[in-house]
Amino acid sequence: MDEFRQIVPVSALDQDNKVAFYKKTYTNLAFAILLFIVMEYLLLQVDFIVNLSIQLIQSWAWLLVLGGFMLASNYVERMAASSKDKNTHYLALFVYVFFEALIFVPLIYLAIQYSGALEKDILSQAAVMTLALFTGISAVVFLTKKDFSFLKSVITMGGFIAIGLILAAYIGGIHLGLWFCVAMVILAAGSILYQTSNMVHKYEEDQYVAASLGLFASLMLLFWYVLSMFMSE
Repeated sequence: MDEFRQIVPVSALDQDNKVAFYKKTYTNLAFAILLFIVMEYLLLQVDFIVNLSIQLIQSWAWLLVLGGFMLASNYVERMAASSKDKNTHYLALFVYVFFEALIFVPLIYLAIQYSGALEKDILSQAAVMTLALFTGISAVVFLTKKDFSFLKSVITMGGFIAIGLILAAYIGGIHLGLWFCVAMVILAAGSILYQTSNMVHKYEEDQYVAASLGLFASLMLLFWYVLSMFMSE
């Protein structure tokens, strides 16, 4: 029976199977990034979506959007991690990428406008920095072989504090600024450590799509605040 089935994490596999799992995971992560870029481009072509997102991000209603997104994100991640059906995994990944692309519309649009005003491609710079940080942080897990699952409570608490600060800023009309973005980059770095550690120590051999979804979520959180940091300079 499934409830008595022994769970074999990736860390317990032989080297060839480990490498195969990592290849599948990062291939799906690359697919998710490419899909995100395509979806983002298409969404930015729809004036109604762009105008609505700009209006929302400038009002308290954006908190409802972020709250709904967080609930949807948690549901999709749990669904991907608990199910053994590959179709369910890929559906969860596709839905998550779509919602990420939707959430990013106002930030990407403003970044494009900001880049034009400064005659500087901050989108590319933020993307390069995000990928460099992601690679370096992920390497820590593979090199140290440590289990960073203890970070879950820290990340959860940090997330609630961030939401509280965002709410307070909206109510008080305060701009959180550069240092908030720096703090959120650090939180995103912790999330990458946690998700990469889960990939190695918690997930099983057939859960590479779920693992890629967790990594994608952390990568996008990092990209959001790295880009916001560039725009706060």
